[in-house]
Amino acid sequence: MGTQDEQAVQRAISSIAQSDPLIKLLQQVRLGRMKPTDTGLRAVTESWLGTYEKALAMDGLTQSGLRRLNPAPRLAVLIEIGVLTDDHSGVTGLRAVYDELQARVPAE
Repeated sequence: MGTQDEQAVQRAISSIAQSDPLIKLLQQVRLGRMKPTDTGLRAVTESWLGTYEKALAMDGLTQSGLRRLNPAPRLAVLIEIGVLTDDHSGVTGLRAVYDELQARVPAE
């Protein structure tokens, strides 16, 4: 069945993946079929940022599980392609939540 940490990580990944703009929409931006400033893409991205924060707050995560959920690589892609900016409130908020959890979540 897996450890409590692994189950928590899988629940978080499942939750995050449902609204992940990288999976469904980023290719459209790269192909030029959608602009980074498209209203629909912005709405999906805003929703995803909130979902990511909630997923990080799931009970049962350890430091190693939390590291697997690090939003930095995904945020970097969204910033690089112009969907988000480094100072976007959702970006800074998600980073702050992640950093706070890293300081608070017990080590294995």
